[in-house]
Amino acid sequence: MKALEYAVLLSPLSPADGGGFIATVPDLPGCMSDGETPEEALANVQDAIECWIEAAIDRGRNVPSPTNVHERRSFG
Repeated sequence: MKALEYAVLLSPLSPADGGGFIATVPDLPGCMSDGETPEEALANVQDAIECWIEAAIDRGRNVPSPTNVHERRSFG
């Protein structure tokens, strides 16, 4: 199954947390992964997205559509 294109937030992890980077998917609660480099974290989170979607389908749960990036912006 090909993962849909979800927005991913990439953040560095502190040395106390082991360093590297964490990638989270705001549209899919609890969907995240990490890696030593930003590229590794992004590759790993694609696998996490596929697993998240597969688990949701197996449990009969709704799979949210990716939020349009422009809908996420708030101006104020």
